[in-house]
Amino acid sequence: MHEETQELSKQQLKSKETKAKIFRAAKQILRKQGYERLSIKNICEEAGVSNGSFYHHFKTKDDLLSYYIEEQPSINPDLLDLPKNVEDAKNTIVEVYRNYVHYCQELGVEFMANYYTPKNQSLNPLIRTARPYPILTVQNYLQKAIDAEILTIEQDLESITTDIRMIVIGNVFEWCLKNGEADFEGNMKRSLTTYLNGLF
Repeated sequence: MHEETQELSKQQLKSKETKAKIFRAAKQILRKQGYERLSIKNICEEAGVSNGSFYHHFKTKDDLLSYYIEEQPSINPDLLDLPKNVEDAKNTIVEVYRNYVHYCQELGVEFMANYYTPKNQSLNPLIRTARPYPILTVQNYLQKAIDAEILTIEQDLESITTDIRMIVIGNVFEWCLKNGEADFEGNMKRSLTTYLNGLF
């Protein structure tokens, strides 16, 4: 039994390493050649893995990119407990996106500029089973606060999360447009706070 567990751990480790290798290859191609040159064939060649290995881990190239956006470091669960009041709720939502800003900065301007393209259909909420990570986090958080009658919101939750998603995309685009020279964190905080102040 112990050997089986040890073997499983080795397999899990190897799987994790292969995923990371595939992602590094995709990131390299995005940086040097852009989204247009990001094909599964090119990724596999760059990573030194087979097509079968790629498809074992990811369905498509956009699925690969989405995985690393969605798998960003998670927010402290204590922060996402029920808010004490309206101000606490606003601050928490802004904090979720400050965390997202830092993760985008880790991935780099080139990666994010090539990720946020209309050709990347993994960004399309109409064809996804779940929103990208921060949107899902905020949606669940707001729903809990509404159910607990801490927040009263006239708009429907779907419209709110769509608005927030568009604000976030705008801030990412501005940061990429200015080649990382924009005040990404400050702009994100200011625009989200302005929107949330008008919401509740």
